[in-house]
Amino acid sequence: MKKKVVAVILTAALAAGVLSACGSTQESGAQEGAAAETESAAQEETPAETESAAQEETASETESVEAKGTITVAATSVPHAEILEAAKPILAQQGWDLQVTEFQDYVQPNEVVEAGDFDANYFQHTPYLNSFNEEKGTHLVSVGEIHYEPLGIYSGTGADLANIEDGAEVAIPNDTTNEARALLLLQDNGLITLKEGAGIEATVNDIAENPHNIKFNELEAAQVSRVLPEVAFVVLNGNYALEAGLNAQDDALAIETSDSEAAKTYVNVIVVKEGNEENEGVKALVDVLKSDEIKQFINDTYQGSVVPFEG
Repeated sequence: MKKKVVAVILTAALAAGVLSACGSTQESGAQEGAAAETESAAQEETPAETESAAQEETASETESVEAKGTITVAATSVPHAEILEAAKPILAQQGWDLQVTEFQDYVQPNEVVEAGDFDANYFQHTPYLNSFNEEKGTHLVSVGEIHYEPLGIYSGTGADLANIEDGAEVAIPNDTTNEARALLLLQDNGLITLKEGAGIEATVNDIAENPHNIKFNELEAAQVSRVLPEVAFVVLNGNYALEAGLNAQDDALAIETSDSEAAKTYVNVIVVKEGNEENEGVKALVDVLKSDEIKQFINDTYQGSVVPFEG
């Protein structure tokens, strides 16, 4: 009888021990599992790569570009001001604040640079610049060749240059260099013949032969496109053609070719007052305007009406 009691007690004790051991094992396993899940979750939420990227992003956001100053440029609207607007964010990344003021003529942009009110201007080619300096006594110089705009002949009331009517009226720019350029283009297309040696200084007084008795309406360059409905043909600068909604490649009856002497002669330039050629901001501007990014912008935007200068 005593042996049975002892056996029962031992059995109960062993059972209790086993249950206790199992409970401890299960609890330990649960704790370990919870810890593993917590550690895994923590690892998923903040891996080393994410933390590093977050730090880099924060550093990038907080890092400020050192301000270098302001560049003020006077420009005609199309395409010059548009090209400058494309250059603005690139210059901002370098610390430059580019401020562009638009003008509607070819005189004021030179006057404000000569007066020192602006760092530079962007609207003209070298022959016009040289002519302006000579006529006005200004001291302006080119510091960068940027693009070329083919001059074109556009249809007004007339439709075909080969069948131009006798006495037809043709509107052309009246400033010295652009008038010569227009006359040379008309000569290249067989409408007139200029005196030998007239070249880039030609005026209507240098016309040697005018077989169609063309009447020339000489206007300020910005006004030429406005008489399209009133004359047979007009000869337009590239920028004013664009403003009138015309594209040299698609709408012109004839244009100066991109590989012509005119392309080299009439390349549009960045201009400063003499003595300011080493202006740091202007040099940065020229570098950006000559960059592949801006060349691509010009080609994509203007489709041949404006051509980056590669010289």
